[in-house]
Amino acid sequence: MTDRPLSFRETFAWSLVGLAVFCGIWMLLSAFRVVPREFLPTPLEVISRSITLLTTPFAGATLPQHLAASVMRYFYGLILAAIVGLPLGLLMGWFGVLDDILSPIFEALRFIAPIAWVPFAALWFGTGIGGPVMIIFAGAFPPCLINAYRGARFIDPRLIEASRMLGTGHVRTILEILLPASVPSIVAGLRVAAGLGWQSLVGAELIVAANGVGFMMVQAQANVSTTTVMSGMIAIGVAGMLIDVVLRQGEALILRRRGLA
Repeated sequence: MTDRPLSFRETFAWSLVGLAVFCGIWMLLSAFRVVPREFLPTPLEVISRSITLLTTPFAGATLPQHLAASVMRYFYGLILAAIVGLPLGLLMGWFGVLDDILSPIFEALRFIAPIAWVPFAALWFGTGIGGPVMIIFAGAFPPCLINAYRGARFIDPRLIEASRMLGTGHVRTILEILLPASVPSIVAGLRVAAGLGWQSLVGAELIVAANGVGFMMVQAQANVSTTTVMSGMIAIGVAGMLIDVVLRQGEALILRRRGLA
């Protein structure tokens, strides 16, 4: 017997079942005080606090305002990573000499966790926008470069041979053959970069920011406001999920147009 793919309604129903089970376990743990109530409030208390934060400022702003500041930093860092990483990856995949020069440096840097750049970000930028953008860039840059590089390296050799036989120059080959052929790999890399960039943002805001959801959570922790901390976590999770859904739909659309899905 083969498993058939679930319909949208079935997937939605099973998702609700999973959410209900999770909330049920959460309520039981809170009700029986397995963890003290001040450290594990009930789901209803967290939801109530989240609704309050929509209009009541905490740490200088409401939850939507903190989230807007986080999203702005996030897109700055992600766009910068794409602007630098994608062309560089394509060029490294096309020009062997450039690959030989930059690969050792990149291989050494990409294994440094984005959060490890926080001390430098704090020293260089303080609590301004530059610090979080730098850390987001550190998280999103490697997947952008690696996937663009792979897209360039694994292109059909026959396309390259045909372009060379026709006397096509490097610039035109990159723009008309290399870049279009690498699009599926580039889009997949952007999805990975988006997730890593969002995670890096939260880590950055916990330390080097004067607003944003991460900053709000730090202030809430200092005030022992667990409901506010959990409200921030929910906002981070929902925003990250929405970003991934948008990118996944964009990836599917691009693949369909190219006949790959």
